[in-house]
Amino acid sequence: MIKVSDNFTLLSPSYLFSEIAKKVSDFQQAHPGVTMIRMGIGDVTRPVCGAAIEALHRAADDEACADTFHGYGPEQGYAFLREAIAAHDYAARGIDINPDEIFISDGAKSDVGNIGDILSPACRVAVTDPVYPVYVDTNVMAGRAGSQSVNGCWSDIEYLPCTSGNGFVPSLPEGNPDVIYLCYPNNPTGTSLTREQLKMWVDYALSHSALILFDSAYEAYITEPDVPHSIYEIPGARRCAIEFRSFSKTAGFTGLRCGYTVVPEDLTGVDSKGVEVSLRRLWLRRQTTKFNGASYVVQRAAEATYTAEGRRQVMETVGYYMGNARMLREGLAAIGLEVYGGVNAPYVWCRAPRGMSSWDFFTLLLEQANVVCTPGVGFGPSGEGYVRFTAFSSREDTRKAVERLSQISVK
Repeated sequence: MIKVSDNFTLLSPSYLFSEIAKKVSDFQQAHPGVTMIRMGIGDVTRPVCGAAIEALHRAADDEACADTFHGYGPEQGYAFLREAIAAHDYAARGIDINPDEIFISDGAKSDVGNIGDILSPACRVAVTDPVYPVYVDTNVMAGRAGSQSVNGCWSDIEYLPCTSGNGFVPSLPEGNPDVIYLCYPNNPTGTSLTREQLKMWVDYALSHSALILFDSAYEAYITEPDVPHSIYEIPGARRCAIEFRSFSKTAGFTGLRCGYTVVPEDLTGVDSKGVEVSLRRLWLRRQTTKFNGASYVVQRAAEATYTAEGRRQVMETVGYYMGNARMLREGLAAIGLEVYGGVNAPYVWCRAPRGMSSWDFFTLLLEQANVVCTPGVGFGPSGEGYVRFTAFSSREDTRKAVERLSQISVK
């Protein structure tokens, strides 16, 4: 018999969004005439921006000619894209990030999951709660999670609750973790941290020799001036943080697949013998061994989003989705629901009425309004009693969803 990893057998049989998809499919089969409005999974609906499409075509033509053909590219990513990122995402904000500290990938989700390869299985982990499931599940796969309790928590992971009671600002850890996952602007709650609030985390990490894994996939949606776009805006973060970003939710690359990770040269860890090691060098070794790099044509498309026209188009798309978020937030509040987020992020976090559970409210919205959301409990125990709506639908579908939701009694 073939032996398998016990860690994988500890996971629930299906991923959260697969479970939602099955419930929606079953409902549609039972009600074939119903038109669903999907605001559950965070997939974009606007097409890839024009500047990127033009670059894709040019890059495809490059591949058709022997003189401009590109085969295997550098595993860390082409210099033309890493340099554009360093200039526009960092230097433009007064942040010193070298192109050699940037690693191009096929998406932030991949890197967030794979980064654990360079960390010891003995690392103690802390996550905010509710949390993007990938942070927890990949640590279960790596053997860092321990055993699962009745409420779904893992014994070796420290959960840091984010609820209306603490303004969705997590308290600093008590268990002295080695690795802390932060996502801001936050998925799923749509909330954010101010510069001073994020500084507390950097100061904590520096004083406790902890590593912050900072998911900044939604930074383009920030509208308030005191919300940092990068953790490296905070002094000292280069010595304690890895940052992940994505082109998916800004330039519509959910199908094209492209993102990047920043691992500063200042960032070090220690091996089992206490010898100091560069995390950047470990990540480079991991990527050159296990990854062949994002495709040339996709990286050219990503580069085009940094041109003047590309940036204008990207921000136009971001503005479109934030218009949907505002419509959702205001519409849900108008019918008496308690809502959060939607100001610096394309997610609206909504408390279920009358003490309903997350799944009960999900079912009510599915059956009575034919609107698909995401049950908050799927993101962790502190998500119970909430649901998440995404603003990535079309403007017309968002308007229809608000109209349908207004017909439901929530008193």
